[in-house]
Amino acid sequence: MTDTVVDLGPQTRIVARLAREVDDARLGDPTPCPGLAVRDLLGHLTGLCAAFRDAARKDLGATTDTPPAAGPPDLGPGWRADLTAALDGLAAAWRDPAAWTGTTRAGGVTLPGAVAAAVAADELVVHGWDLARATGLPYAPDPAALDLAHGFLSAAAEAGDQREGPFGPVVAVPADAPLLDRAIGLSGRDPRWTPTR
Repeated sequence: MTDTVVDLGPQTRIVARLAREVDDARLGDPTPCPGLAVRDLLGHLTGLCAAFRDAARKDLGATTDTPPAAGPPDLGPGWRADLTAALDGLAAAWRDPAAWTGTTRAGGVTLPGAVAAAVAADELVVHGWDLARATGLPYAPDPAALDLAHGFLSAAAEAGDQREGPFGPVVAVPADAPLLDRAIGLSGRDPRWTPTR
């Protein structure tokens, strides 16, 4: 992890750009995130942004206590604007150094603020990749967010966490592969994943 506050704004802007470019005809397409179509992934992103925004603010309640298994919220007609606002709110909340201190909660789990920030970075980086890969859009994550996400995923793998639910078992990736591919492998996804329509 890190003791330094990382601005998640550059990564949230990348995800917002991807969302703006998603063709509505692709909302039913599969994603690398098991069991989620593009529309589900976008709903999940909107919900997790609210949860991690509130986790940063230590505003604990329904958003921070709902486990991911509860399912993604439905997309409303203004989903692009809703997601962009949620991404902006998440980034703004984590710019406060106090968000990185003490403990907070996300997904019903109590954890240190710095760890919650790393989880937020992981969600943004990996789901950004999921969205780009599912829709054929170009993707290069923010380097600082990628470093933070990779650090979190590496620590989880070193701890022997085989992860169930939203994560799968680690997918082996060559040690000299690009950092994004290594992070994606640690998240339980195959960096070579392609959609089958």
